[in-house]
Amino acid sequence: MEPYVTVDRSQLPIVIVTFTGAKETPESFDAYLQALDRNYEAREPIGLLFNADNASIPGKDFQKRQADWMKSNTNVIKEYCKGIAYIVSNPLLRPVLKLVFAIQKTPAPSKVFSNEKAGLKWLEKQCSTLRRVGT
Repeated sequence: MEPYVTVDRSQLPIVIVTFTGAKETPESFDAYLQALDRNYEAREPIGLLFNADNASIPGKDFQKRQADWMKSNTNVIKEYCKGIAYIVSNPLLRPVLKLVFAIQKTPAPSKVFSNEKAGLKWLEKQCSTLRRVGT
């Protein structure tokens, strides 16, 4: 199974989730949602960067599953997520993101950026009071 996303936790408290461009399948989307769950297992504050530069537009069922996941995890996200930066350079994906947020509002401060550098800069500011791993 080709992964739907890769997750880089080497820069904690910032977690970078990169969409690979692979078409979602039920199995790969389950793995994606499980990876999102793992971000909160430590019950420590984090910042998330979702790089959707290579993302394909997910089917409506998967969009709803994403919104349902956010809804069922609202409390943990509110408590531990200091910010979510979405990197969406493809103008066709922006409406999809807005649709997910229309179904379920994002429970953490969030912003959409056209490039990763700008998103990381904002996210680092959001997480500036958090301790980096290894420091």
